Amino acid sequence: MMPEISLNILDIAENSIRAGASLVEIEVSVMSRGDALTVVIKDNGCGMSAEQTEKVQDPFYTTRTTRKVGLGVPFFKQAAKSTGGSFSIVSQPGKGTVVRAVFKLSHIDRMPLGDISATIYTLVVFNEKVHFIYTYRYNENKFVLDTCEIREILGEDISFSNPEVSKFIKEYLRSGREETDQGKDI
Repeated sequence: MMPEISLNILDIAENSIRAGASLVEIEVSVMSRGDALTVVIKDNGCGMSAEQTEKVQDPFYTTRTTRKVGLGVPFFKQAAKSTGGSFSIVSQPGKGTVVRAVFKLSHIDRMPLGDISATIYTLVVFNEKVHFIYTYRYNENKFVLDTCEIREILGEDISFSNPEVSKFIKEYLRSGREETDQGKDI
């Protein structure tokens, strides 16, 4: 099992990119009063049939040729369910996929969120052609990073991997999270 929820998010988002998604929406929502940490990853990739959606939750099924098992989705599902939470995948061929995992926030077996800012940074900087919308909620507070807004400011010719731009994105994500959750360890 991956040691942090953010690494599971990275794995699922990379699946979205491999599925041809041009838009990936990631929402992480921490609601202390509801005792829930919810992760939703939505894409407009190629989608899956009902049969594929069932198979992708099986650790002994993978479409990848680099290994014989696909552990990302099954481990993410198990991690959520082991906290008394839930997990679902809704997908439609040609439309995309929505993965939703709900963790009981206070459960002793809930893995930490981890460095979600570094995860989003990695996805954004190394996948410039993909439109990412990242939303981080902590109770009533909310932070949003939309790569289309950044692209509008920068123009098409400036790369996200440009050192100054890369540094800005990293700092924007870090300060956005800190302002949203006041630096809480989640």
